[in-house]
Amino acid sequence: MTLVALCAVTSAAHAERSDIDAAARGVVRIIIVERDGGDVYPVSHGSGFAVTPERIVTNAHVVEEARNNADLAIGIVPSDGGKAVYGRLITVSKRNDLALIATTSALNLAPLTLSGNPDNDSGSVTAVGYPMNVDRAQGLSMDDIFKAQPPVKSTGFLSGDRPTRDFDTLLHTAPIARGNSGGPLLDNCGRVVGVNSFGAESDGADAEFFFAISNRELLPFLRANNITPQVNSLPCRSLADLDQAERERSQQQQMNARISREDEANALSRRRESVQRKEQFALIQEREDGMALATVLLMIAFGAGGFGLISYQREKHRPAMIAGGIAFVFLLGSAAAWAMRPSFADLDDRVESAMRSESPASEPEVPASIANAGTQQKLSCTLDISRSRVTSAADDSVDFTWTDEGCVNGRTQYGRANGDWSRILVPDNEAAVSIASYHPASKEYRVDRYLLGHKEMAAARSARSEYKAPTCGADETAVSDFGNRQNSVLAVLPVKPNERLVYKCNVSEN
Repeated sequence: MTLVALCAVTSAAHAERSDIDAAARGVVRIIIVERDGGDVYPVSHGSGFAVTPERIVTNAHVVEEARNNADLAIGIVPSDGGKAVYGRLITVSKRNDLALIATTSALNLAPLTLSGNPDNDSGSVTAVGYPMNVDRAQGLSMDDIFKAQPPVKSTGFLSGDRPTRDFDTLLHTAPIARGNSGGPLLDNCGRVVGVNSFGAESDGADAEFFFAISNRELLPFLRANNITPQVNSLPCRSLADLDQAERERSQQQQMNARISREDEANALSRRRESVQRKEQFALIQEREDGMALATVLLMIAFGAGGFGLISYQREKHRPAMIAGGIAFVFLLGSAAAWAMRPSFADLDDRVESAMRSESPASEPEVPASIANAGTQQKLSCTLDISRSRVTSAADDSVDFTWTDEGCVNGRTQYGRANGDWSRILVPDNEAAVSIASYHPASKEYRVDRYLLGHKEMAAARSARSEYKAPTCGADETAVSDFGNRQNSVLAVLPVKPNERLVYKCNVSEN
């Protein structure tokens, strides 16, 4: 994955429960156990969280007892299904109370994303882990802690940076207790801002504060141990804020379109008025020219007729006949010139004809589905950060080929329902469902990601198994049926996704 570049825009966010739940999938209980033959006895426990599917971060003091004692081992209990496994200690940094553990059997945990640019001075945070006092209050037995249990989530606020014990820590008010050590401290988008470590001593009368090891300590620690975590440096934006921005954007587009139509109408009206004045002047001039011509011809006719009459009276019959003929012809010409004057009723037709001749010839608009029929477009799409909500890591750009039949890269058929092209992806090896959609008219590619727990993923996979995706080139009926049948997966998903990635696409020259 290409890490998204830092966005300079800041935005207030509201806590999203689904993001905290998604992060909790990768939180585990760390149990220090004593092995006596075939029996296992818990000695102590803490919390930890996945930074890769098989690598876990916790506190150094959580695993300290097991470091040099061959009778003690590290147990890892996942929070979201799966059996407990043993862990192998990779490294310990006592200076800043960090430790890295590897699973000895595959757990395929959901890695948590680290905040690359956290606000360490203020804001709400959530501590996630396994406090012992909650276990006692629930009456959990020693055997119960080896079973998958959801971690406890407690909320509070950051109270600023506080360098402590020679390392950088965050001071906060999200309650933690023994057992929370090594668990993550999360921002409102479910991203790790620190590793919970210890609390301030209190006699019960003072406000309680707690300390988490900051990411300024955690990131170098991971990189020094060849771990490349998921890091997200974007502002934490809520879906509510994003949806509101989309509504405002849509309203602005509609307003701009209305203003554009009004401007076009006003421009057309002004052009029509100008053409009408021009044509009216030309029409009046033509009418006056016709009247003048009719008058001149009539005068010639009268003159010829008078000459013919005089010639007739003088018994000059041939000249009289010629003059009479001339008079008759010019009289008809005068009448014709008068009758052929343009009428004011012709003004509208003249205006329309003039406006058509001034407008450039345009081809009739052809629907995109017809214009692109049988074509394949190579698209280069760029992430629009202003319209996206990225809580983990996302590609800055995506390239793919698209055909008007809804085939991507020549092998993945999209379904069509209600005029929209989409493909719901339910992978077997990832705890996330993605809905990819493409809109040819706007050239917008969008991915909505749902980060789900074990039960929710099982339900999504069950719904997905009920139908089969058609191959590229399937007929329209099969494509439409596929689009509609995908709704069975959509029905088991939460109302809102955790992530929304919006890409703007352009046709690639290559």
